[in-house]
Amino acid sequence: MLQLLGVAVFAASGALSAGRKRMDLLGVVVIAIVTSVGGGTIRDVLLDRHPVFWIAQPAYVVVGVAAALVTILYARRYRPPHNSLAIADALGLGFFTIGGVQIAEQAGTGGVVAVLMGTITGVAGGAIRDVLSAEIPMVLRKGQLYASAAIVGSTTYLLLGAAGVARPLPTLTGMVVIVALRLAAILWGLELPVVEIRREQDPAPTTDREES
Repeated sequence: MLQLLGVAVFAASGALSAGRKRMDLLGVVVIAIVTSVGGGTIRDVLLDRHPVFWIAQPAYVVVGVAAALVTILYARRYRPPHNSLAIADALGLGFFTIGGVQIAEQAGTGGVVAVLMGTITGVAGGAIRDVLSAEIPMVLRKGQLYASAAIVGSTTYLLLGAAGVARPLPTLTGMVVIVALRLAAILWGLELPVVEIRREQDPAPTTDREES
């Protein structure tokens, strides 16, 4: 269920991204599908799960195409909110990350690997979307709470499960943490500290006293 929701929301974000780049209908559908299945495909390859989830169940592709078409029809009739792409991406990140962690658990992986698989599931599709749309991938943008939100949320899910908290509370809590961190970053500009290492040829920073 989480993967279906993730596919639908990520397909919508891909369609919005492609539409803003003025791609044709085929381009919109391609970007939407790549966005919606890219992360899960990489996860399945790394976990040696065959066939890949959307090949085993083509309904995922059908859901992605349908979500993309509905998004475009809506966007042509109504102007989407300014942050609609970022909000759709945040929801998709929450659904797909926790779904990816659960699939990694079913494959018998340990906690660290499960967190990594969940994070890859959540961020890789959006990264591919951004590259194909000629944008800097969200996960690489300075200070963005993106992959870090996925890591925190998936870790929260695993810790609650290890503490014996009954489902679906760990699932819901993990998703809420991810979405809340992303939305906080979008709305209030929360970001990670940026590491700056001064090179030898760079001028030394001046103090107010030196400038005066």
